[in-house]
Amino acid sequence: MDYELSDEQKMIRETVRDFAEREIRPVAKDLDEKGEFSYDLTKKMGELGLFGMYLPEKYGGQDMDTLSYIIAVEELARIDSSQAATLAAQNSLGIGPIFYYGTEEQKMKFLPPLCTGEALWGFGLTEPNAGSDSRGTKTTAELDENGWLINGSKIFITNSASTISVGSTVQAVSGEKDGKKIFTCILVEKGNPGFKQVAMHGKMMWRASDTGELYFDDCRVPAENLLGEVGAGSHIMLKTLDNGRLSIAAMGLGLAQGAFEMALNYAQERKQFGKAIIKFQVNSFKLADMAVKIELARNLLYKACWLKDNNQDFKKEAAMSKLYCSEIAREVADEAVQIHGGYGLMKDYDIERFYRDQRILQIGEGTSEIQRLVISRYIGC
Repeated sequence: MDYELSDEQKMIRETVRDFAEREIRPVAKDLDEKGEFSYDLTKKMGELGLFGMYLPEKYGGQDMDTLSYIIAVEELARIDSSQAATLAAQNSLGIGPIFYYGTEEQKMKFLPPLCTGEALWGFGLTEPNAGSDSRGTKTTAELDENGWLINGSKIFITNSASTISVGSTVQAVSGEKDGKKIFTCILVEKGNPGFKQVAMHGKMMWRASDTGELYFDDCRVPAENLLGEVGAGSHIMLKTLDNGRLSIAAMGLGLAQGAFEMALNYAQERKQFGKAIIKFQVNSFKLADMAVKIELARNLLYKACWLKDNNQDFKKEAAMSKLYCSEIAREVADEAVQIHGGYGLMKDYDIERFYRDQRILQIGEGTSEIQRLVISRYIGC
């Protein structure tokens, strides 16, 4: 592997970092306090070309590689996980399934608007009783002469309930064969009769991202909104999560980097017993351990991206990256709070928000326990 980033990748890092510092940092705390989704920042991310980065230009994308996209997510998460979550979910969970499994007509209809930042799309997998067990889906879809008739609900769906959320890819049970459920994916658009989107509030983390519940009450969807083939739903959803794990790993890496930088700066400025607390070995060793973990996480994640970009199997490395990056985000954020002392527990300091935001990373898009299960299977356990 060549560990040197290309000039284009370096430019992406510089551009997104500048955008995050200039546009997001000044408002991140206020948006978090209000629990307010930012249409303005989402539109600006679209204008910067961050949505659909890896798509061909004919669909509205930038035709870039996976690592370039991951660097963009990383740089946003270094400042604010809510905006990084909007970007990550839109690219990996919203745009991804349509691009990889949609018909040409579906791609031309849905993808261009999703690349502008003026429209968002959800990934309707999780249900109240179907989390890690995705095959526990109870939402049903029946095909008749009038199209699909969908009944059920989804929960904790990112980018699914704001006024610019125009639909979701939904997994539903479409029948049974040999005593086993048949899962099918359907593109459900806003405005379909019987489709209701409800925003969720009171979150501990990602308070400025859009999270929603979806309800289907005899929801009517055209037959041509089938994504892929009947019965391919579970395959589509799980393959999508393989890609999504890279995005969550990037969020963990970026958050850890941001938390580390806060702790380093604070330790250089804070004085106790007549000297900066960074001069005490207990703190310098904490910072050294943080730096090592971040370096390891970055190398592991970038390797997974390299494998994907070179058309090699990356699923094991994606699971490893998601597991390790999300867990070092927890460890680094926790130690960063410790270095801040009592101030780290106050909302006046950004590390308090980072400490809350990291917690979902060990749960969303496959828990740490599920990642260990996936990895154990790859290593022959």
